[in-house]
Amino acid sequence: MANDETEKVIRIAGSITVDELAQALGLSVTALIGELFKNGIVATINQRLDFETAEIMIQELGMKNVRLERKNTASKLSDEGRRELSKDAVSRPPVVAVMGHVDHGKTTLLDNLLQKKTVATEAGGITQHISAYQLTHDGRKITFLDTPGHEAFAAIRQHGAMLTDIVVIVVAADDGVKPQTVEAIKFAQGANAKIIVAINKIDREGADVERTKAGLAEHGLMPEEWGGDIMMIPVSAKTGEGLEKLLESILLVADVEELKADVEIPAEGLVIESHMETGKGSVVNLLVTGGELRVGEFVVAGSAYGKIRTMADFRGKPKGKAGPSTPVTVTGFKELPNFGDRFLEYKDEKSARKAALLNAQGVADDAASANVTSRDLLRMMNVEDNSKMFNVIVKGDVLGSVTSVVDSLKLIDTKGEVTLNVVATGVGDVTENDVYMAAGDENTVIYGFNVNVPTNIAKLAARDGVEVRNFRVIYELLDDARESMEKLLGEEVVETEVGKMEVMGVFRVTKTELIAGGKMTDGKLIPGVVAKIVRKKEALGEAEVESVQKEKIDAKELVEGEIGGLAMKTERKIELAVGDKLEFFTRETRQRKLGE
Repeated sequence: MANDETEKVIRIAGSITVDELAQALGLSVTALIGELFKNGIVATINQRLDFETAEIMIQELGMKNVRLERKNTASKLSDEGRRELSKDAVSRPPVVAVMGHVDHGKTTLLDNLLQKKTVATEAGGITQHISAYQLTHDGRKITFLDTPGHEAFAAIRQHGAMLTDIVVIVVAADDGVKPQTVEAIKFAQGANAKIIVAINKIDREGADVERTKAGLAEHGLMPEEWGGDIMMIPVSAKTGEGLEKLLESILLVADVEELKADVEIPAEGLVIESHMETGKGSVVNLLVTGGELRVGEFVVAGSAYGKIRTMADFRGKPKGKAGPSTPVTVTGFKELPNFGDRFLEYKDEKSARKAALLNAQGVADDAASANVTSRDLLRMMNVEDNSKMFNVIVKGDVLGSVTSVVDSLKLIDTKGEVTLNVVATGVGDVTENDVYMAAGDENTVIYGFNVNVPTNIAKLAARDGVEVRNFRVIYELLDDARESMEKLLGEEVVETEVGKMEVMGVFRVTKTELIAGGKMTDGKLIPGVVAKIVRKKEALGEAEVESVQKEKIDAKELVEGEIGGLAMKTERKIELAVGDKLEFFTRETRQRKLGE
């Protein structure tokens, strides 16, 4: 029998009208509107559905052989988008991401390499953004990306790995492999980047290089000296020991990989940071991946475009041009491009503006122009109780901060019990409009990250009952969000079994009291626990243990194998008998946790 279930692919830029989706699915408009209505959405024929809503509706309709795809409008970073090299491609410096556990010393290692003192400026000693640097070793350049180190930065680290050729994973010799270390390994492997391990803190007491290597081997990184292909370099970021060998290893890997790029092409690359500065306007950090970027050229990144007005290296020194694998800071964009956007050079302002408009059209076609969004639909379908929806407005100092906060918030696993809804985002201080947007819903919180809350805005928020919470360290913000969502879950009763007894004698049975004796068959018995009375697997009732005796003397506990007596308080008469089983447990009320 022939397979007539050929997969059908529907491509949309960002949103689609009810009429268009019905035609693409081969349904009547009435049928689709009816299905939307069943899910709580009253839609008209010309109403627009965003991509996620259309996808959900296809699933609801049971159309397993229909797949939705996004039309690629904005130029986001992707492996598929990398240019095929020409025969004229030239060698380029390696781009190296430094990753590792939050306190394993990767930023200190970079500071030593670059002779920059930046640790003291980081909140809590933690890198908050991706920072790009370049150094020269043996006459050759190496570009470093210092990526955030806490597990909360999983999303932004993934971007960092995608930008790189080589990943240096920093592991402390006195602490070994941690969950964030494993995460960095996975990201590096997923980005097809070559891996070098810097085993740091070898100067510390308790440092064990061989044990650290063994831990890494358990996660698929086999040292060269053990027959594997991973270079593992013992280093001390503090004393500088081993750093020369680390740089030599990076250049060796770069030679083997034969890293190249075209320069006789329009400049292109990635946006790695952007923010606004008084007197300068948009300040954007770029990593050039191809061509040569020059002052005066027109560039487009997503829906933003502009003419490069100034360009400087990572130290702030002016540059006239920048080739492949070079990080630069530029001004001249008319608006802020997004973190991760791919930038391209255009010959003149007219063509740059046109390209930016086409990209903007794709973005506008997305959720902004959609009348019915997936948020609306999911709220109707899954969240009957609005008290289980946690709404947030995120304000950050730079776009990279906003991106990392939002992406990291979305990584909080709520098991579908609480819906986290990002109402709005923005760069800059908390404003009056943010407060007005949050007012009227006690489950809406404004999160600020490295921004200010002006006094008049704080007073307005207090007057309107709006929570504004400002943070400088991202994992503290995420912990706060997690705690806030857990409060929405309410409390739960938790029972923990502590022991079991077989009744060997019954001495007193009244309406409110039981006195008996028996042998502990498991665990222990202490006053204050609850006893479940079981006869032939049937629960007869419960009683509270008031006191415990051993050899007719009050005791603090009875343990497995011991014989003793107990007095219990009951709310009704229970006819306890010899041979009954008592199952002891504690019962407490506690705040529910996400994912439990």
